[in-house]
Amino acid sequence: MKVAEIKYNDIANGPGVRTSLFVSGCTHHCYNCFNEVAWDFKYGRDWSEEIEAELLKSLEPDYITGLTLLGGEPMEFINQQGLAPFVQKVKEMYPNKTIWCFTGYLFDDLLPAGKMHGDYTDILLNCIDILVDGEYLDAQHDISLIFKGSRNQRTIDVQESLKQNKVVEIELQKPGI
Repeated sequence: MKVAEIKYNDIANGPGVRTSLFVSGCTHHCYNCFNEVAWDFKYGRDWSEEIEAELLKSLEPDYITGLTLLGGEPMEFINQQGLAPFVQKVKEMYPNKTIWCFTGYLFDDLLPAGKMHGDYTDILLNCIDILVDGEYLDAQHDISLIFKGSRNQRTIDVQESLKQNKVVEIELQKPGI
């Protein structure tokens, strides 16, 4: 797995102040993607124990609300394999911090009968709190959306969806000014 970028103290990719990990590699190639450079599976640095330690340390302060996984595409099989043990460590070390994941795949694609379900998918889904799913569609771009780029994308409570065996979406409210 390759790391395209890491953003510390990020307030753009989930609620609160977060650490955001952008992995490399994406086969969606959405028109007007905000991070086209990360489509290339060879872009960036190799995942390492040093990067993992740095990320885990960054989550330590109380003001950090959680981890966000983006890309590229975190749910490409090679990225699932790399991310699964890491998110397990995050959940073990920081059970009160949330893990968000942005994917161009649909939630159904990640379930056992889905095209993107593999050896590591269940591990990831059991650790992810919120999944923003669906490809970015430029024709449905909407700047009024919170933490997503196009109207087709859904903000899903993963743990509740797994319990109820159906997609449970959440509605986010913009904070008052």
